[in-house]
Amino acid sequence: MTSEKRGSIGSAIVWIFIISVLLFWLPVIGPLIAGIVGGKKAGGIGPAIIAVFLPGIFFAIILFLLASSLTGIPLLGAIAGAGGFILSIAHIGPLLIGAIIGGGIASK
Repeated sequence: MTSEKRGSIGSAIVWIFIISVLLFWLPVIGPLIAGIVGGKKAGGIGPAIIAVFLPGIFFAIILFLLASSLTGIPLLGAIAGAGGFILSIAHIGPLLIGAIIGGGIASK
């Protein structure tokens, strides 16, 4: 019986982030590919789902805070930050589908 290392959520988060940044110009396919790779690195469906939501939520909050702090008018920054927040949340959909596929492949 061989003991195979299953993967980790931390490495999945790093892979998802790097591939998402590199493939940002592919609207649906880029996050799907990042999700598949991250899901395989996570080692299962449960850790893959966690690996998708943590960076997605973190990125959305950072976008909101940076947009709010970089404008001279806080209300305008909050509106721009909310738009970035919505775009980040919309990015999670294909990423989640890819992570479920990749986690399913890794758990077999």
